[in-house]
Amino acid sequence: MSNALPFDLEDAEFPKALKDAALTSGGYPYDRKLKRSRYEKHLTDLQIELVKFQQWVQHKGERVVIVFEGRDSAGKGGTIGAFRQYLNPRWVRTVALSKPTERERGQWYFQRYVDHLPTQGEIVLFDRSWYNRAGVEPVMGFCSDSETEKFLTDVPRFESMLVDEGIHLFKIWLNIGREMQWKRFHDRRHSPLKVWKLSPIDVSALGKWDAYTSARDQMLDRTHTDIAPWTIVRSNDKRRARLNAIQHVLTSIDYPGRDQDTIGATDPLVLGNGPGFLIGSE
Repeated sequence: MSNALPFDLEDAEFPKALKDAALTSGGYPYDRKLKRSRYEKHLTDLQIELVKFQQWVQHKGERVVIVFEGRDSAGKGGTIGAFRQYLNPRWVRTVALSKPTERERGQWYFQRYVDHLPTQGEIVLFDRSWYNRAGVEPVMGFCSDSETEKFLTDVPRFESMLVDEGIHLFKIWLNIGREMQWKRFHDRRHSPLKVWKLSPIDVSALGKWDAYTSARDQMLDRTHTDIAPWTIVRSNDKRRARLNAIQHVLTSIDYPGRDQDTIGATDPLVLGNGPGFLIGSE
């Protein structure tokens, strides 16, 4: 498939044929978004559970890291916002690092991420993470093949150290279809509230879909381990994606007062474990 855009990003109207295909793109299993009323009710219930979860983290001095990865516009920021909306801001942080400084480029690759790991009682949400070296950086030419290969070799050991240290580590890949990405980029370009999200690098990345797919597949295959597995969330419908991501975290830890009936089961059509969940979906 060609990587060229079949429309002009500057056009005021997004092509109707692409708009109609966006939700089901990439093998997404639903042709309608979850109803807003159902979404908002369930989200509120889950956010109450998240408050309980955070209270346990603080009381027990636990440390939690949730890594959110995915293509541009996959919904990382919105999912993080849903996670932390009602949490105590003193004990939850979002980490979204800009490009490394000259000093950071001379350090051990993981060093600047280690600086942001949680202390006791804290939850840290990474809006992109050390996995830049397996996705954005090699695709955009910001690192060498040997640097990516070293990263893919080192990261399972690095994450094993985090888990052995007692950190609760979650790795969530938000997967998005190609036409849905086009639609969201178009929406950003023409929204005065969201246009800041669209950088020249983002626009350039639109023409590198296949390269990103190849990098993603290699990353998931090489870094999905028993001790630090990847959870895949199909995110063409942001509502279902947010609910399932939160459900996954809450179900994974048995904190006091957890109401599993309220949390509910994750949707096996939306959330799965490891790279195999994506086979045949694109």
